[in-house]
Amino acid sequence: MTRLLPFPIVSASLLAFWLLLNQTLSPGHILLGSAVALIGGWGLAALQPPKAYPRRPDRILLLAALVFVDIVKSNIAVARIILRTKRKERTAGFVEIPLDLRDPYGLAALACIITSTPGTLWVDFNEASGILTIHVLDLVDESEWVGLIKERYERRLMEIFT
Repeated sequence: MTRLLPFPIVSASLLAFWLLLNQTLSPGHILLGSAVALIGGWGLAALQPPKAYPRRPDRILLLAALVFVDIVKSNIAVARIILRTKRKERTAGFVEIPLDLRDPYGLAALACIITSTPGTLWVDFNEASGILTIHVLDLVDESEWVGLIKERYERRLMEIFT
């Protein structure tokens, strides 16, 4: 059974998304969606992703709440920057942050957090040195950004994934 459905949750999700996108439960779409779901599961199995062992589910919920609050605050800050008539105060720039986090799922989560927060963008991660480069729309203090990423996100992700 595991050879036919190596990732049953992924395959079921793909089938559900297929049916939702097509807005139908016709037998033809169920059959076609099932084929897409099987091929998607097999494709993921071919990639051989490492096993994820997240710990501390309570920390996951806390991190999700913090990220939600940060996204709302960043949306407001970016809207103020865009709507402000005087543009002399804004300085965009790059910040290099030394990371201790090495777990691939933790790094992927950090990339999603940084990129989904308006005003910031994950630019590069040097795996050898552990240096993360981000772009900030309104860069005032680099050390503030280093502290924010390390204390607010990296520390919590390390609690979850290590």
